Amino acid sequence: MFSPYLPRPIDRPATVPLDPDADLSVLDEAKIFAAPDDPADWPAWRAALTRWRTEARERVAYEGSRYDVERTDGFVVALTWLWDELLYDHAAGRFDVDGYLAAAEREFGGFDGVVLWHAYPNEGIDERDQFGYFDVPELPDVVARFQAAGVRVFVSYYPWEESSPESVVGLVDRLGADGVFLDSSKEGSAEVRARLDALRPGIAMEGESRLPLARVHDHTMSWAQWFADSPVPGVLRATWFERRHVLHHTRRWNHSHLEELQSAWLNGSGILVWETVFGVWVGWSARDRSLLRSMRRVQREYRAWLQGEDWTPLADHPGGGAAVYASRWVHDGVPLWTVVNRGDAEWDGPWLAVDLPAGTPFTELTTGAALSVGKDGEGRTVVGGRLPAGGIAAVLAADVAPGAVVVDPDPVFPRRPAVRVAAPARVAADAPEGMARVDGGRYDLVVRYRVRETGLYDEAPYVDEWKPLPPRLHAAGTAHRRAELTPYAVGRTEVTNDEFAVFLAATGYRPARPERFLAHWSGGAPPAGRGAEPVTYVDLTDARAYAAWAGLRLPTEDEWQVAGEAGLLERGAPAVWNLTESEHTDGRTRFVILKGGSDWVPSGSDWYFDGGRRSPHFSAKYLLMGAGLDRSPSVGFRCAVDLPGVTS
Repeated sequence: MFSPYLPRPIDRPATVPLDPDADLSVLDEAKIFAAPDDPADWPAWRAALTRWRTEARERVAYEGSRYDVERTDGFVVALTWLWDELLYDHAAGRFDVDGYLAAAEREFGGFDGVVLWHAYPNEGIDERDQFGYFDVPELPDVVARFQAAGVRVFVSYYPWEESSPESVVGLVDRLGADGVFLDSSKEGSAEVRARLDALRPGIAMEGESRLPLARVHDHTMSWAQWFADSPVPGVLRATWFERRHVLHHTRRWNHSHLEELQSAWLNGSGILVWETVFGVWVGWSARDRSLLRSMRRVQREYRAWLQGEDWTPLADHPGGGAAVYASRWVHDGVPLWTVVNRGDAEWDGPWLAVDLPAGTPFTELTTGAALSVGKDGEGRTVVGGRLPAGGIAAVLAADVAPGAVVVDPDPVFPRRPAVRVAAPARVAADAPEGMARVDGGRYDLVVRYRVRETGLYDEAPYVDEWKPLPPRLHAAGTAHRRAELTPYAVGRTEVTNDEFAVFLAATGYRPARPERFLAHWSGGAPPAGRGAEPVTYVDLTDARAYAAWAGLRLPTEDEWQVAGEAGLLERGAPAVWNLTESEHTDGRTRFVILKGGSDWVPSGSDWYFDGGRRSPHFSAKYLLMGAGLDRSPSVGFRCAVDLPGVTS
C-alpha cells in the first residue's frame, strides 16, 4: 500500500547511468532525469543525457515537423470550471470572458490557454454522457472570445468513458476549439489524432503524465502531474527529448507550488493553474501567484531561448555550497540563465560563474533585482545578488529593460470558505395540508457522503497529498453537524408535475435560461399518465419560484434530514434527488446539497455521481451549472415553511 503523501516508484526521478557504455534505454519511460548531488558528476550527467536524446530519437525514428506548424507558446494554461463565477454570471445567465481574463492577468500574469472542465463530478446524475455537458448554445462564441484575446481553448475529454472518435472531433469542430485535453490517459488514440488533423491543421492533443516517446511527435503538450524531482533539480524527459514540447506542471492538492514552478522554470516548460479542483477551492498563495507573474515576461519574449537547441542544465554553478541552480539557454549568441534558489534561506552571493568577456552587460528580467558583477579566483565573471528562499531570477547577457514584478513573500494558503446562502423566511400559521410538522430544537446530525474529489462542503479532501488512489478516492466520508432549527413543516412528498403545471398556468413563469426546462413535457403539459410523478427537469431557481408562489420555500439539508430520520418523508415514483435550500458559494463555485437519492443508478465508472435511493443521512454535493444543465430527470424538490412556536 503506497502512502498518499509520498511519490510512487513510477513518479520518482530516474537515476541516470554515468558509465559511458551504459544502456540508456532504461530512461525512455522516465518522468524526470534525476541530477547527481555532486557537481563533479554534472558534466558526465549532461553527456549521458545528450547521448540518450540522440539514441532515443533514433529508436523511435523521431520526426518533429508538427512543431513547425503547431503553436508551442502555451506556457501557462488554466484548468477552468466552465461555470466558475469569474467566468459565468449565474444571476444574469451569461459568460464574462473579459472579466475572467482581466482577473487572470492581474493574478497570474495572464493565461496562454484554458481547458474547459465541464462534467465531473456531476456526470452520472442521469443518462447524459460527457458531451452532453458541452451542450451550451453560446459556447462557440465563448471560445471565439477567448481566441480573440490570444488565449487558446482546449476541451477536456474523458477517455475512460466509452465514446466514438466522431464525438470528440465533432465537439472540437462545433466549438472551434484549439485542442483536446485528455483526462487520465497518457496519449490520445491514433484514430482521433488522424481525424483532428483532417479537420484542420494545428489542433493540439495533451495527454496526462508520461507521454510515450513514440507519441511526442504528435502531442505537442503533456500534463505533468505527479512528477517528483531530485534534491538537485533534474530535467524533464519529454522537454529534453523535444525542446519545443511543453509540459504543464501541476500538483492539484498542494498549498505550495514552489517545486513545480522551479522545475518548469529550469526546464523552460509550463504550468497548469488549477484553483478550483472539482468544486473545491485550492487557490494559489500570493507568493506563488507573483512568482508566476514574474516568469511571464521571459516566457513571452524569450521563447526562442527556452525552446531552442542550445540548453545546458545545471550550468555555470558558482560553487561554495550555494543551493542556487541555473539553466543556460543561448539564442543568436546571447545567453539567458533561468535561476532558482532551492534553499530554505535567502541567498546573498554569486548565482553564476561564467566565461564571458569583461564588460559584458547583465540584466535581471523578472523583478529587476540589482546584480553584482565581479571576478572569482579562477578569473570567471561572477554574477549574483540577493535571491529569496524559493526565489527565481532570469539573467540575460545584454543591456535591456529590467524586470519590474514585485514578488509577494506571503506563502499562506488563501482560504475561501463556502458560505451557505441564507434561506428566505416563509411563515405559515400551521402546517399546510400535505406537510408534516417538525419541532424546533438542537439536532446533532451525522452526515454520510462519498468523498470523491469534491468533498461535501468547502474542505479539500486530499490537502498536500501526492496522489490519492482508489479506494480512498471513493471512500465514505462522515460530517458532524449541529443544527439549531426553529419549528417548520415539510412536504411529505415532492412537488408533482400536475402541481407545477398549476403554478405555470397561474404565473406564466418562464426561466431566464430555458434550456432543458421541463424537457419531458409535451405541448406545455406533463406526459399523459405522469401527472402524479415528481416534477423534474427543474433547477434551483425554478424550484424556488414555485415555492415562493406557494408561500413556501425549500427545506434546508438539515431540515430534510431531520424530517427524513423521523420517518415523515415519502418518496415519489420514480424516486428523484431532492434539491434543498442549502446552496453554497465560495465566490468561485456554487453548489447545492441534494438529499434522498434516486432510482437512477449510473454504471460503468466509480467517477460518476451517486445514484440509487439513499437514507436520510446521506448528502451529495451537486455543482451548479448554467444554460439549464442543472435540470435533470433525476432531480426534483419538495417544499417547506417556517411555523410559529417555541424551540424546545
